[in-house]
Amino acid sequence: MLRYVIDVVEMLDTPKTSGASLAEFLRSQGAENAEIMVKTIEGEEGLSTDFVRVFIPGSRGKSSGGSAPTLGIIGRLGGAGARPERIGFVSDGDGCAAALSAAAKLLNMSAQGDVLPGDVIITTHVTGWAPTEPHDPVPFMGSPVDMETMNDFEVEAEMDAIVSIDTTKGNRTINHRGIAISPTVKSGYILRPSEDLVSVTETVTGVNAVVFPLATQDITPYGNDLHHVNSILQPAVATDAPVVGVAITTAVPVAGCATGASHATDIELASRFAIETAKYFGAGQISFYDADQFAHLVSLYGEATHLQTLGRTK
Repeated sequence: MLRYVIDVVEMLDTPKTSGASLAEFLRSQGAENAEIMVKTIEGEEGLSTDFVRVFIPGSRGKSSGGSAPTLGIIGRLGGAGARPERIGFVSDGDGCAAALSAAAKLLNMSAQGDVLPGDVIITTHVTGWAPTEPHDPVPFMGSPVDMETMNDFEVEAEMDAIVSIDTTKGNRTINHRGIAISPTVKSGYILRPSEDLVSVTETVTGVNAVVFPLATQDITPYGNDLHHVNSILQPAVATDAPVVGVAITTAVPVAGCATGASHATDIELASRFAIETAKYFGAGQISFYDADQFAHLVSLYGEATHLQTLGRTK
């Protein structure tokens, strides 16, 4: 897995990084039945980003008439570079690197004959020229496009569950270097952490799983003037599917716009977590949440989908 991380980070760590160059690399993995698409979107400030989508069909996936569930893997970030303010690959790009590395490995596996049961959709976006923005306790990366646009291109109705990978280093609540997972978020509710995904985490890392805390405002949409830990759970505002955040973390606060702050082995952990989750989820062997408990929760307390909106405007 690490070889793919090194290759992907090398391609992201340049002012010439682009969705086209990364798509060419992904196609070189040889999975002829996969779909790899790139679309460039320009933001209001004249900056643009390349959205990359990789679709890998499963042996029993819905795309071929099967019933195996589809996993979405989203690489969340503002930008892979903050040029001209900062030179080099920024910490915020780790989620993108992890998702694209997982895509490369899955494509190579498929080409070699290791086809997963379910379809897998990997989405992210790529830009080396993104703005920075103030955030407490350390600065964040901004993005050439807004969060609604990101969700429009990165979250798909076909995704039955989503793994959202994001650098989550700019806080004082996760004091651990490596990866951490979130509780499951679905339809405005923060649910208990998935025991199955805790087990996947421990298998991948070889140590006790770390589950990071979420506040209610963390799962509401950007744009409501509330503090968010970061954008890791923003896909959850755009879908009814269960979403679990996979945070690439540090023991001390590190700015999202910091260069020289990425650890290839930690990105590798997040990539490997996504791949293992895809294997077992498509086979129906793990679950992101307890459906009966969720139905009972809603019957007792009602829908919480209002938390997926911007709330009251008056």
